[in-house]
Amino acid sequence: MHPASPSQVVVVGIGADGWDGLPTSSRAAIERAEVLLGSARQLALVADSVRAERVPWPSPLSEALPGLVDRHSDRAIVVLASGDPMLSGIGTTLTRLLGHDRVRVLPAPSSVSLACARMGWPVEETPVVTLVGRPVELLHPHVQPGRRLLVLGSDSAAPAAIAALLTERGFGDSTLAVLGDLGGPDETVRSGTAAGWSGPGPALAVTAVECRADQGTVPLPTTPGLPDGAYESDGQLTKADVRAVTLARLVPVPGQLLWDVGAGAGSVGIEWMRVDPASRAVAVESSPERAARISRNAARLGVPALRVVTGRAPEALAGLPRPDAVFIGGGLTVPGVPEACWEALPSGGRLVANAVTVQSETVLAAWSAGVGGDLVRIGVQHAEPVGRFTGWRPAMPVTIWSVVKP
Repeated sequence: MHPASPSQVVVVGIGADGWDGLPTSSRAAIERAEVLLGSARQLALVADSVRAERVPWPSPLSEALPGLVDRHSDRAIVVLASGDPMLSGIGTTLTRLLGHDRVRVLPAPSSVSLACARMGWPVEETPVVTLVGRPVELLHPHVQPGRRLLVLGSDSAAPAAIAALLTERGFGDSTLAVLGDLGGPDETVRSGTAAGWSGPGPALAVTAVECRADQGTVPLPTTPGLPDGAYESDGQLTKADVRAVTLARLVPVPGQLLWDVGAGAGSVGIEWMRVDPASRAVAVESSPERAARISRNAARLGVPALRVVTGRAPEALAGLPRPDAVFIGGGLTVPGVPEACWEALPSGGRLVANAVTVQSETVLAAWSAGVGGDLVRIGVQHAEPVGRFTGWRPAMPVTIWSVVKP
């Protein structure tokens, strides 16, 4: 006799209008349930006539969820979610946990769709940033003049945190519309500027932002080559012009992982991650002081998820997830560093290394002779005052070696 296969989990999106706003198919799924899982607020929205056992989410949910689903796997389970369960919701979590074949999702209108409808904004042209369980610094790359954003927050403190970040960035003139309890009878809207914002918002809210730069604010693009002044640094910084070329040769592909070895101020790893929200990077730096500075730079420039490893390569590279690309900005002459980076790369992985000394250039020349790749020397000159006139002051030339592993 074969054991019964686990039952399918049905995830039903429910809006702020509650039971009355559910379509017939969603009501029918709930009425067939033997177990209802959801927050206390969501469970309270279900009609009293539904006989299923109501189980509120435990805390912390992420740790308890697998065991909770297994405990009731022989019963008809319905999970309640807010709006569209696949938009920063439990539907995504359950699909990852159980596989999409075991999860059926019946969505309600999402908070994003409702917010765009209220604001008159096209959904397909409106970026969405979720801060649910995530740091507010993720907003930084999205803050650009004239841009419209929808920001999903975790709690009533989110609008004030968003306003504070905008004001600090020089976007205090930006307008905020905090849309609370969308789709329900108690729907609210509160508008104001970022600089003038105070107080909490509703617990269930979407913040619509129209970014407006204050006079004199210089925007920071997501393309490589941010101004050197954007970084806190002790001088160990890949300069903007060279950084732009370096990133171009690293080929930042969304979702891929970079090792930034000898990271200094962390600029290469940070700008790799700023290209796309799915990009990942590990910054390896031997100096604890510089490692702490990298973390501060990463948060201020909108990539707080940058992983910083304090330690000396090659030992610090052991156990790191396999990279898709590696940048060696420091440590080329340390025995074993180029070898460890090359060995870690898969076929098709990219390695880029920069050198400014004769000794490190010698290492690059030897590697280039052995495995191929391109060697380029870049010389940058900046115009500076010479008395009453202007002259060119050269920076130290940088040799860049880039190679794709066969």
